[in-house]
Order: sequence, then C-alpha cells, then structure tokens
Amino acid sequence: MVATSACLLGYNCRYDGKSKKRLVVFKRLSVETILPICPEQLGGLTTPRYPSILVDGDGFDVLDGNARVVNIHGIDNTKAFIDGAYAALNQIKAHNIKFCFLKDKSPS
Repeated sequence: MVATSACLLGYNCRYDGKSKKRLVVFKRLSVETILPICPEQLGGLTTPRYPSILVDGDGFDVLDGNARVVNIHGIDNTKAFIDGAYAALNQIKAHNIKFCFLKDKSPS
C-alpha cells in the first residue's frame, strides 16, 4: 500500500477547493493499493479554506514550537496542521506504509 496526497488523486481538498490531479501518479500506482490522505482535513480545516504559510521557520521548527502556520488573514492554524500531520502519520503507521507520494510546497 502507498499513501498519496488526496489532491494528487483528484480529490478536491486543496485550500481553493480544487485538486492537483497528476496522471503520472495514477500510472505509477496503477498496481498499488492507495491510501489517500489530506493532513489539512484530518486536522479539522475546511475545504475551501484560506491559504496558509509557514512563519519563522520550516516544518521542523513548527513541530519544535519555534514557528507557526498562519493563514493570509493572520489566523494561527498551527494546531490544526500539527494535528493533521500526526493523524496522517498514524494512518500511515497503521497501514505499515513504507512509501508515500506527497504534494510539494504544501505547508502540511
């Protein structure tokens, strides 16, 4: 089984309510069972939602409590992003997944 960002599979779960469907993912995974994951939704954020950015560091800094994830209106969504990341990790561990296709440049 392979975990894949749900937006890459055509799920309309991105911040703008759209997907980033990539046919190359489908071709590469045509013989695999796929676990779609969307950390933002798993963390309780809605779709659509305001875009968010990392402030004062990277994802490691967020996990260490030294950076935040803030939407364009200044709302701190750090807890939702951390909760979603851990929920995704728990699903990946529960399915003993060793390989993932994840969306690049996503704050999650």
